[in-house]
Amino acid sequence: MQYEQLLLKNQLCFPIYACSREIIKAYKPFLDEIGLTYTQYIVMMVLWERGSVTAKTLGSELHLDSGTLTPLLKRLESVGLVTRARAVDDERSLVVSLTEQGAALEARAADIPRRMGACVDLSADEAATLYRLLYRVLGNVAHTCPPEPHAE
Repeated sequence: MQYEQLLLKNQLCFPIYACSREIIKAYKPFLDEIGLTYTQYIVMMVLWERGSVTAKTLGSELHLDSGTLTPLLKRLESVGLVTRARAVDDERSLVVSLTEQGAALEARAADIPRRMGACVDLSADEAATLYRLLYRVLGNVAHTCPPEPHAE
């Protein structure tokens, strides 16, 4: 190979990508039990914490664009877990709120983190270090590496 930097084994992005895919795949049987996809689950986690939040805040916090978030929220609304309504003080803003059914789902989901922790099998210190490093990488990439403009 002419370019050593292009070897897959030299890419930090690949194990992050592959790990993400495997973790989401491991979540699937647990989430199937409560009728959610992984992306729906992370939306519900934010709502279980806050009760309601704007769609813009959800997208920002979860790194989801509106093309992904809008159909996801419509689906959660169609199954009765959330409501979507325009904010009273700013009708440009869409507020997403838990329904009683959505709030009740939290108890059924409560054991999923423990069950997933058993799949990952890291010590508390290892998990804390990995968490800190991944969020550092995420912050660095999201804030210091904007996409370069395409040449036209």
